[in-house]
Amino acid sequence: MKKIVILFSGNGTNLEAIAEAVQESKEIEIVCALSNKANAYGIERAKKFGIKTEILEHKNFNSREEYDKALVATLNPYNPDLIVLAGFMRILTPIFVDAFENIINIHPSLLPLFKGSNAIEQSFNSDMQVAGVTVHQVTSELDAGKILAQECFNSNGLNWEEFNAKIKDIEHRIYPRVVKQLLLG
Repeated sequence: MKKIVILFSGNGTNLEAIAEAVQESKEIEIVCALSNKANAYGIERAKKFGIKTEILEHKNFNSREEYDKALVATLNPYNPDLIVLAGFMRILTPIFVDAFENIINIHPSLLPLFKGSNAIEQSFNSDMQVAGVTVHQVTSELDAGKILAQECFNSNGLNWEEFNAKIKDIEHRIYPRVVKQLLLG
């Protein structure tokens, strides 16, 4: 059985998409969903699937490094085969990144363009005719790991709501697919 840990900060829609995709699997189990925010709605989504939840609030730590040490200590007992960042709005330090072999992230732009937390707004406001989503490996450099999957769409003429909905639709399709490919081949 391959074990996944999912980290999230907010609504948890990607967590839910992955949980739906693997819920009947005899080969993949989400062993923990961890949030850095006690009021994240994703906690309710995880509970709906019977996924064990952990809360480790970053605001209780004096530095990123202290938080990442605690995060590693919290996740190590789960012995995950894959750590999935699903809207985990934290910049991770080498303390965390170097502690685990397989960490992936989903990003709401076509990397290497529009890195960081405002990527979706930057992509929407750009003059580009296309936009999209990237799944990539996590490294110590922000949004710079090996690209595992990308999907794009024609963004010309879309308003903000349409643009955002298109991003979410793509995320919910490609992230579960990449998770399964990485774990099952």
